[in-house]
Amino acid sequence: MRIDRRTMVLGGVAALAAAPGLARSRATAGPGWYDKAIVIDGLGGLADPYAPDGQLRLSDRAWADMVATGVTVLRDTVFPVGNLADPWGEYQKAVSGAQNIMAANPDRLILVRSAADILKAKRERKFGVVMGTQDSCMVGPELDRLAQLKKDGVMTVQLTYNNRNLSGDGALEPANAGLSKLGRATIERIEAEKLLLDLSHGGQRTMAEAAAQAKRPLVISHTAARALTDHPRNTDDATIKAVADKGGVTGVYFMPFLAADMKPSGEQLIAHIEHVARVAGEDHVGLGTDNGVLPLQFDEASKKKMDDWTRERIKLGIAAPGEAPGVYTMVEAYNSIDRYRRLAGDLAKRGWSEGRLEKLFGGNFLRVYKEAWGG
Repeated sequence: MRIDRRTMVLGGVAALAAAPGLARSRATAGPGWYDKAIVIDGLGGLADPYAPDGQLRLSDRAWADMVATGVTVLRDTVFPVGNLADPWGEYQKAVSGAQNIMAANPDRLILVRSAADILKAKRERKFGVVMGTQDSCMVGPELDRLAQLKKDGVMTVQLTYNNRNLSGDGALEPANAGLSKLGRATIERIEAEKLLLDLSHGGQRTMAEAAAQAKRPLVISHTAARALTDHPRNTDDATIKAVADKGGVTGVYFMPFLAADMKPSGEQLIAHIEHVARVAGEDHVGLGTDNGVLPLQFDEASKKKMDDWTRERIKLGIAAPGEAPGVYTMVEAYNSIDRYRRLAGDLAKRGWSEGRLEKLFGGNFLRVYKEAWGG
């Protein structure tokens, strides 16, 4: 299997007093709803930590673990990100590799191009994969390439990564210059192609201007609340609300940026989820872990791969503040195969009803996918 950050990334939370202002349902969730639900990770990683590098076929062990997670669909990333000499060429290699993985696992994986494909994955007990980019660098001024992305099976397009590209400023750009003229045209073409626009990694002004321009539902697939933790990868309340006002969804990640010390607790993850739910409304919050579907492995070889990858990100200038060797992209309390189930249980203890949990764990993303893509 290919290696990227989500390939490398793969104790419960104590019951807390309900957050002020967060509506509680009298009918909390009972056991059994999770297995029936559509569970969507709005941004994660398809990976097999047990297979040798380069193996396309999922190992039986990885497949068994993937089934055990209960996840129905995961959005996987088609690279590149950042300012490269030939981003289109790099994209072509990356999407070919992703297509080869799908072709090697027809009995296990479904390439998702519509909401109907998600329902099919659940019905057939397969794992749905949404392919998406985390940058528009491979498109640049050649907007016709967006039609080719869709033909390739790429269904979501993220406008920027952390740095500036031709569409706008990313989260790490100090100028915070917002959308470019090309960026506005790119959004129009993304929507015309019935692709899903993702604002993750955008600068504050870029995200605000993009949300204002959007005419269709959009997402911030993986972020957290800047009101709780002031980090450039987290999103301010006004933008979270603006995305909700367009019918979109903000996904909360399981990343170090949840906490100022880069060591987030389970309680902090829940605080961010509940804050976004309160600001956006329960119809506009989801989960986009930015983790691999399987838990992080802590053997020495795995830690070396993660640390080497972090050093490479720092060298390329795409690492966010706080990224460093030894800082791992996870919430330790939920670094387990059953993390989604346990998180659901912990939220149920806090009064979340089945209906609200079903929205958070996949229903809201499913709605936006259907509105963006059809089917």
